[in-house]
Amino acid sequence: MMDFISIPLVVGICIAGVYGLFDLFVRKKERLAIIEKMSEKISSIAFDGKLTMPSFNRFSFSALKVGFLMAGIGLGLLVAFFLHIGLADIIEGNEWYRREIASVLYGASVLLFGGIGLLIAFIIEIKINKKDKE
Repeated sequence: MMDFISIPLVVGICIAGVYGLFDLFVRKKERLAIIEKMSEKISSIAFDGKLTMPSFNRFSFSALKVGFLMAGIGLGLLVAFFLHIGLADIIEGNEWYRREIASVLYGASVLLFGGIGLLIAFIIEIKINKKDKE
């Protein structure tokens, strides 16, 4: 249907890829040249005692957030499934209407319980941060 645009599109993508590759190599050489020029001007005495290893004491809550989000999504799907099974006999109408209600039910449950999971993770994160500060 759109065969007339596929050849120029492929050629354009190839040209952009080659240009991007050359651009990366040129930027790398420029950065290395700038670093070499700066290293000649700055002595190592200026950095004496100022360079230290970063401390990794900060606790990351990303695993907690992802875990509660996934648990919320799973719980939302489970609740939506049971609601769908329970409401299947009550909902009267054609098959299209039942499918529409089921899709809205699944989407709303997943979003609702996923959001609740993120809120719970946020509350736990605040409580842990308050304990650490005290």
